[in-house]
Parts: sequence; C-alpha cells; structure tokens
Amino acid sequence: MTFLGLVLHNVTRHRLRAAVTAVAVAIGVTAVLALGVLTSSLRKTAVSILRTGNADFSVSQKGASDILYSALDAKAVTAVRTTRGVESAVGVFVATGKINADHPFFIEFGIDPRDEAEFGVTLLRGRSPGRDASDEMMLGWRAAQDFGVDVGQRFRIEERTFRVVGIMSTGNAAGDAAGMFPLTELQAWHRQPGVYTLIFVRARPGENINRLRHAIEEPNPLLATARSATDYGRVDRNLVLLSAANVGGSILALFVGATGVMNTSLLSFFERMHELGVLRALGWSRRRMVSLIVGEALLITLIGAACGVVIGVVAVEMLKHVGSLVGVFQPAYAARIFGRALVFAFGMALLGALYPALRAARVTPLSAMQHE
Repeated sequence: MTFLGLVLHNVTRHRLRAAVTAVAVAIGVTAVLALGVLTSSLRKTAVSILRTGNADFSVSQKGASDILYSALDAKAVTAVRTTRGVESAVGVFVATGKINADHPFFIEFGIDPRDEAEFGVTLLRGRSPGRDASDEMMLGWRAAQDFGVDVGQRFRIEERTFRVVGIMSTGNAAGDAAGMFPLTELQAWHRQPGVYTLIFVRARPGENINRLRHAIEEPNPLLATARSATDYGRVDRNLVLLSAANVGGSILALFVGATGVMNTSLLSFFERMHELGVLRALGWSRRRMVSLIVGEALLITLIGAACGVVIGVVAVEMLKHVGSLVGVFQPAYAARIFGRALVFAFGMALLGALYPALRAARVTPLSAMQHE
C-alpha cells in the first residue's frame, strides 16, 4: 500500500469520526467566508457612497457611529469651502427610504440643483428638479432600469409619491442606483433642516491632496476626511466594529476547528499505538510518522473546507434576503476572502495535528508494546 493509500485508508476506517471533524472544519470555514464577504461587501457599499460625485475626497463628522448619521451644519460647509486650495465643496444630505419589502434601504441624495454639475451629475433624460419642488426627483439610471420607471412617471417612497423629472448618471454604483432630491426638501422630509451628511471636495489643480486634507482637519477637530477604503474607519465606527468582529470570529473558528482536528488525531493515535510501533520497527522515520498524522488531518480538513465553501456561499446568498440587509448588501466574492478561508482551514489542520504528530514521532516499538 502506498503512503497516500495508507492515509486514505486510515481516514475512511473511522468514517463517522472523520465526518464529525470535517463538519467542525466546515463550520469554521463557513464562518470565516460569510463574515469576510459580509464585511467586505458592506464596506464596498459604504465606500461607494463616499466616492459618489466628482470629488477628490469627502468630509464627514468625525467618529460618527454610521456614515448616514454624520451631521454637519452650514458653517462646516463654509469652513471647508473657504479653505485655501479648495476649488469646490458641495454639501449633500444623504438618507434612506423604503420602496417595498424587497428594497427597504433606497439611498436618497439631497443636493442644491445648482451644485449638480459640480457634484458630477450628468443628466441623461429630462431635467433637474426645481430647487423648491416638493414632489420632484431624479433617478439614477440603474434605479430607473431596476424599477422600470422613466421620465414623467410616478415613484413612491414610503408614504410619499414623487414625479420623476430626470434620469441621471454619476459614474458611481451608489449614485446610479439612488434618487436625487432638492436639498432643502429632503432635509425637511427627514426633519433635519440645515443638516448635511457629507461634503464632497475637489482640490485646485496641482494642489497636494494630503496637505489639503490636513488643512481642513487641523482647525476643525470635528471633521474627518476620507479618500479611500482605508480611510473609512475614521468616519464610520460601525464598520470598524464589524471588521473587528470578523477578525475575532475567524480566530474563534480557527481554534474550534483545530480542537476538533486534534481530538480526532489524538483518538486515532491512541487507538493505533501498536500499529505505529510496528511501523517504527519496520524502519519508518520520525518525519514519516509526522507526515502520516498531518496527512490524515489535511485530508479531513480538505473535505471539510470544500463543504464549508459551498455552505458559506449559500449562507451569504441567504443573507441577501434578510430585511435589514436588503438593498445595502450586495455580495462581493473576492478571491482573497476565499484564500483566507482556505488558509484558516489548513491552519486548523496544522494546529490540530501538531501535538498528535509529535507524540507519534516519539513512539518506539517498546513503548507501543508497553501501551498494548
């Protein structure tokens, strides 16, 4: 029998035990994969809001619990706008509304129609809403396509019905799937008059962006600038906590899976003490003994990891239909997330098999006979 054949034989000899261990590994991989996709996708959605518009970076309230809870006043907009090196600063109010059960979080942008061009809005059809129009809105082209709505038709959000007067493009996924309203009207609707969520800033040509960000933040300690995904934690604590939970959950899954693998490997080691002694008597080296135990653990882990990936993808697809995530959670299956899940899986195998493998390496024919 070949070495690989012996590994396969040893694993299949106790199928129930191997299956239970594989399930533990699968649960760990599922947790790592699902948490990774959830965190990455929510971050991508949130960052897309920060990147909406034709701006070099955005400004929000520092340390807000959620980007949508950022609250800035007109003085903050003026302070940013008058900072040396700023070419334009557009204050925007961002909120969400419920369309239906399948779309409970429809993104709404409130902006002064005079700032649309500066913001980066391209009008595809129709016109912009009137500055004081309480029943007019524009739809992003993707939202118009998804809901089957065109210029001149009505669009209902919660208890209000609006007339779509234009179809727009922002060049950004969040903006193209959102609605745009006159600033003061959207603020009044959500009972937050004079409140801005974000300020989208464009620097003058040749201006050093990092220097400009520092010039805005230093005299305004309540403001935080964000330019990329790595800056997002500075303006949204919820996603930072979610990322921390992702790391914590992954580490916990690693140790749970490793414990299951170690338990199986130890039981197998004690049950096969005589067999291991015979192999040593036949001339097997310590390295070969370690390879045998680790190989068995890796095979079980590989089976569990494959199942875990499948279950993880199914779990993520189910999360798309959870009420609080519909509309804001669009799964992004990045290769690095699958890679991390597999690294964790094989980490479980190596950690779990380490101690049993070392015990197997120390087995001698005499000690095996004494154990017998």
